[in-house]
Amino acid sequence: MTINYFKRLFLLNKELIIEKVLEVKGLMQLLMKYRNTGQKWSIQEKIEIKMHLKNIARIIPALGIFLLPGGFLFLPFLADIIDRRKTKRN
Repeated sequence: MTINYFKRLFLLNKELIIEKVLEVKGLMQLLMKYRNTGQKWSIQEKIEIKMHLKNIARIIPALGIFLLPGGFLFLPFLADIIDRRKTKRN
């Protein structure tokens, strides 16, 4: 139930989240690393992602979940939601 709540929260803010993530150079590539290569994020990469998401969370409160202990468990859901390759093409 909690996972569905956060997925819905991310979906409601998807466009704004993508806009803000794209403003930070290299953040989209870093977020998509796991989805594109299957490699896990290193400790340093997680710290960098958390720093950027902390700054973005000031604008988009839905991303504040990543500031909580264990918030990084939701990172794959965020990557799935903002994956632009999944958009429908007609």
